[in-house]
Amino acid sequence: MNYLRSFTFPNEDQEHDFFMEIKRTCYDSFYPFKVLARNGVNRLDFEPITILYGGNGSGKSTVLNVIAEKTGILRDSVYNKSNFYPDYVELCSMETTSDIPETSRIITSDDVFDYMLNIRNLNEGIDQKRENLFDDYLDAKYSQFQMRSMEDYDQLKKVNEARSNTQSRFVRGKLMDNVREYSNGESAFLYFTEKIGENALYLLDEPENSLSPKRQIELLQFIEDSARFFGCQFIISTHSPFLLSMRHAKLYSLDENPVEVRKWTELENVRTYYDFFKQHEDQFE
Repeated sequence: MNYLRSFTFPNEDQEHDFFMEIKRTCYDSFYPFKVLARNGVNRLDFEPITILYGGNGSGKSTVLNVIAEKTGILRDSVYNKSNFYPDYVELCSMETTSDIPETSRIITSDDVFDYMLNIRNLNEGIDQKRENLFDDYLDAKYSQFQMRSMEDYDQLKKVNEARSNTQSRFVRGKLMDNVREYSNGESAFLYFTEKIGENALYLLDEPENSLSPKRQIELLQFIEDSARFFGCQFIISTHSPFLLSMRHAKLYSLDENPVEVRKWTELENVRTYYDFFKQHEDQFE
């Protein structure tokens, strides 16, 4: 499904005209001006799966963040915008085939890392509460408690509960189980499968971060199936040779000026892997 058909960014002439019209004031940054136009990124046409490839500074993440801002899709992590960000987005234009679904979202590395950290912090809090309940159990079971008024009723219930249960049953009755803590790779993969649903546009910024090669291949298959069977559209920035090999994906190389559509086997990053393993081919036999 193609929700977003094309997206056009301001060219160097438009950027020049903009700066000629504003007041001369000192700013720390003109970002995202002077990034994409300088690298020859003007218009991108999208397929159900479109991949953006390029080195650091090529503008891959900038493209995704600008599209996310223009389309107004969901974002979990806070994104710091420069003074000129709204002006730049205003100069952009897009062509859609239908309304962008409300469940569409951008997923960045920050989102995934925050998710993994939240699980870890939650479990640490549960562990601390468990230790406190162990102490409560011993205090209640062996206390010399005597009820003197109705204000002591809650404490009486706790004492009776402690005396009629084992320590483990007492604690389990008052505490939720730990959220299962997966490895970083498992948690990252789980985040994508939880956030990516049906019939929506998804922008993925270097989703291979924290994923093992095996998990990257599983994510590749998940994305291909989501696009083919569940009405999803993906625009992905990546260096991963596994994700770059995605079938039927349109691949833009942002390392070229102007930007060109390439086969994944033509990319320098992929060729480097190929040459390395070819050089050591005999060691795999």
